[in-house]
Amino acid sequence: MGSSTSIHHHFAFQNAEKAFKAAILIQRWYRRYVARLEMRRQCTWSIFQSIEYAGQQDQVKLHDFFSYLMDHFTPDSHHEKEFLDRMFTEERFPQEAEMEKYSDYESIEVPDSYTGPHLSFPLLPDHATALVEAFRLKQQLHARYVLNLLYEARKHLAQLPNINRLSTCYSEEITVCGDLHGQLDDLIFIFYKNGLPSPERAYVFNGDFVDRGKDSIEILMVLFAFMLVYPKEFHLNRGNHEDHLMNLRYGFTKEVMQKYKVHGNKILRTLQDVFCWLPLATLIDEKVLILHGGVSDRTDLELLAKLDRHKIVSTLRYKIRKENDRQAEEKRKAHQTSSAQTPTPWFLPQSRSPPSLPFHLGSDKAHKASLSSSVPCSALLEHTELAWLGRRSVDQELERCQQRASFLGIREKEEPLPQTLEAHAVPGELPEPTLQEWRQVVDILWSDPMMQEGCKANSVRGGGCYFGPDVTEQLLQKYNLQFLIRSHECKPEGYEFCHNRKVLTIFSASNYYEVGSNRGAYVKLGPSLSPYIVQYQANKATHMLTMRQRISRVEESALRALREKLFAHSSDLLDEFKKHDADKTGLITLTDWAAAVESVLHLGLPWRMLRPQLVNSSMNNTLEYRSWLKDLAKEQLSRENIQSSLLETLYRNRSNLETIFRIIDSDHSGFISLDEFRQTWKLFSSHMNIDITDDCICDLARSIDFNKDGHIDINEFLEAFRLVEQSSSEGQAADCPQSTNANDSGCSSSGAP
Repeated sequence: MGSSTSIHHHFAFQNAEKAFKAAILIQRWYRRYVARLEMRRQCTWSIFQSIEYAGQQDQVKLHDFFSYLMDHFTPDSHHEKEFLDRMFTEERFPQEAEMEKYSDYESIEVPDSYTGPHLSFPLLPDHATALVEAFRLKQQLHARYVLNLLYEARKHLAQLPNINRLSTCYSEEITVCGDLHGQLDDLIFIFYKNGLPSPERAYVFNGDFVDRGKDSIEILMVLFAFMLVYPKEFHLNRGNHEDHLMNLRYGFTKEVMQKYKVHGNKILRTLQDVFCWLPLATLIDEKVLILHGGVSDRTDLELLAKLDRHKIVSTLRYKIRKENDRQAEEKRKAHQTSSAQTPTPWFLPQSRSPPSLPFHLGSDKAHKASLSSSVPCSALLEHTELAWLGRRSVDQELERCQQRASFLGIREKEEPLPQTLEAHAVPGELPEPTLQEWRQVVDILWSDPMMQEGCKANSVRGGGCYFGPDVTEQLLQKYNLQFLIRSHECKPEGYEFCHNRKVLTIFSASNYYEVGSNRGAYVKLGPSLSPYIVQYQANKATHMLTMRQRISRVEESALRALREKLFAHSSDLLDEFKKHDADKTGLITLTDWAAAVESVLHLGLPWRMLRPQLVNSSMNNTLEYRSWLKDLAKEQLSRENIQSSLLETLYRNRSNLETIFRIIDSDHSGFISLDEFRQTWKLFSSHMNIDITDDCICDLARSIDFNKDGHIDINEFLEAFRLVEQSSSEGQAADCPQSTNANDSGCSSSGAP
């Protein structure tokens, strides 16, 4: 009896031991599996963020380019000066009468056939709720109501301080939401899950309401409606995307003009003014500071509280009041006679060459062409030659000034404040913001936290700064605060604590990069000021996917975007690969491949880890780089029937070209008039030091106007760019136009080759 019991226990122990070993084995396998998935997720996240921040750098460089042209171009006439000022410079101080004109909603009739929501003022809670429901059903608000709502919102915002102060004594809780970026589903989900705004349920929305998503105007209408209904419980902070120059690139301008073709320009001009009146920060119980981006070692809340925020039209560039015509002319002549003694603008290389166009065409041979060649045009040029001359740019110069061509407010070496602010002030007008005030706003809208101590320029975004835990601690102690809440950065879980839990990032746009890429989140604060965070996924499809399926789907999207980026730089990559292929074997090591790709794209990605997803075949740890580049081209060409070299140029420059088109299209009509094109081309030709007659420019404009309707739309603009690039490539192959005989072309050139 005892023997059988002993045997039974022995087998039981053996089985238990096997079960434990199996459990340990499964546990190890699962942990490795999860670790690999997490590694893939983090790598995917790095791809998305690197590409996003690279786009922001492009926007800064593009605006710097136009700003430099405007500051160094002397118009031939008063009409030309007014035209270019209207085209490229922001309306800094719109007068009341002018805003009344743009907010003239009463003259707009609402037809009987209109079936969308109706608004009457003063707004009631039911009006705001009905607006949410209408937008959920994909209805569109009539332009009259949009302008009326913006007009009332502007009046209310103008009465608010720069820093709103809230108290948890008057509400059960205060909910803080981060970036929405035009994703209406997230806003509706927040209201569904957390409840609609009410006297007991206050909200703070922390900027970046617009751009990227397709429902930016609807989000603004809902937010402004609830702000008017509950002025003491519903508050908005300004973000870096509440900026009309950012809207040109990231989609909001295009969205408004597509939805409101007739009155879109009025709406955009009114919104430009409304954005300037948005408060800069919110303070809860004098203990929790809410602002969009972050802080710096020079952040001064007292200065932020008293500056004239509506004077900060854009954070992309600090603009000094222009001198009068006589003084400008004297300055120009003085510059011509003593240019050697003139200090170089901060964003230019030491060679004093102007910044090149933020995109380039053709081969490196074209990039090495002379910057100072002058081409007096005594006869009509072929439009392709003319366009080639005007579109030449030097990427080498752009690379040299890339680190400098960022925001004025983030330079590590401070410059003295300009002395022209007070000297040229116009009597009767409020003074423009000082450089110090402008820098304060740039820092709180653009900055990001970092783990290291100190404060340094945010070279990744191109603006603001990186601030460390010591900077946060100094600010909290100085103003007796508990912690900061900021947004501005997409986080995988929708939120993230850093700096010893003294900085909380909240991001409310779920699925920001791709369906399943990230959660959204908001934070609730009660009287104890203990943050309670709520996460969510607004897209129901994500709930049906496993973790592996979700990561695979997002990874595929990120790799596709990265391959497009690689394809867009194929020519530069080929040149870099050749440097590593000294023996001209057509092969490079995978280590050299990773180094070359990073040296061209500057994305800071783990290329060796990404190599299996980007390089399909390799032998003996080497890569046949020409075949690899051909495979990249085939993947893109399979989607678009365009010649490879032209498609590469379009992939690289399309975003910049579309932004340039919208800058030229100053009235947001969707078309460039021949006059707008003529004035713009004179600006470019001045930059390239090319003397071109009006007849030459008009001939070029007519050749671009393919349908001969007297206007140039975006498709004609891009198509012309393709044709110019094709002609340019052919010309370069034949060493043209540099070697073109002056007598044959009717033009002569001078300057170093």
